[in-house]
Amino acid sequence: MDTRGTGAATPDVLRYTAFSSDPDGGNPAGVVLDASGLDEARMLAVAAEVGYSETAFLTPPPPGLDAAPGRGFTVRYFSPEAEVPFCGHATVAAAVALAERDGPGELVFATPAGTVPVTVAGSAGALRATLTGVEPYVAEIGGEDLAEALAALGWHAGELDPELPARIAFAGARHLVLAAATRERLAALDYDFGRLKALMLRLDLTTLQLVWREPQSRAAPGTVPGTVFHVRDPFPVGGVVEDPATGAAAAAFGGYLRALGLITAPAVLTLHQGHDMGRPGLLEVELRPDDPRVRVSGAAARIG
Repeated sequence: MDTRGTGAATPDVLRYTAFSSDPDGGNPAGVVLDASGLDEARMLAVAAEVGYSETAFLTPPPPGLDAAPGRGFTVRYFSPEAEVPFCGHATVAAAVALAERDGPGELVFATPAGTVPVTVAGSAGALRATLTGVEPYVAEIGGEDLAEALAALGWHAGELDPELPARIAFAGARHLVLAAATRERLAALDYDFGRLKALMLRLDLTTLQLVWREPQSRAAPGTVPGTVFHVRDPFPVGGVVEDPATGAAAAAFGGYLRALGLITAPAVLTLHQGHDMGRPGLLEVELRPDDPRVRVSGAAARIG
């Protein structure tokens, strides 16, 4: 660590993009591999200075964490405005950063949301991480709250896909899943930042998971019809208009699809995110019949 004129310790911050092998794609995240000695206020200040949707701060593991020596860590995630209980893209970024330093393999992260195993495979320049989220759940959203969400987005009920009903989904953090009936509705995202933020704070939501399911007629060769989605994630509670690639929401969405019987495990889902922002990313979501937890995979690349 170095020290600046204020006397505050400034940690080394690595910058990675997650869910893309191109530094100009995916979702950028800050990674502090040694956050020892940083309190919450300092972590928040560093995250605000970095300016990405989240920065991951790693410290030694808690006692009793089931991990190989040197492969377990405590991880906390901060947006520029608040701590979040779990962040998928910063988890992928941190795991790849550790793999570049220590080699690929199995990692275990103790997060505020629970224990998250991560596997990193590949070689330098082509590393890929797979996180296993905490056990998901799905909850109803009240009619008035749904109406308020649609009003804040500037959407109306007739623009929703009736086959993918609105629900609150959790896999480490809470996300409101709303499905657009058309790709055009998803692309035209222009919402009331303050109004949506107020609703999300009241409902304890981290993002909105806005989705559009590709029709079977557009399924690429070798792709199982109904498993390809385009997604966008407003994130006003973190001080960010939109998150370019959201691993925590992807895990929650996988749990949502299984809980509602819309997908049967085993299944692999493909989520395209960030294209409307000019930062294309690719998230792979795996559902296994013998495990209720959802796995989310993606590449990561160093920025700069």
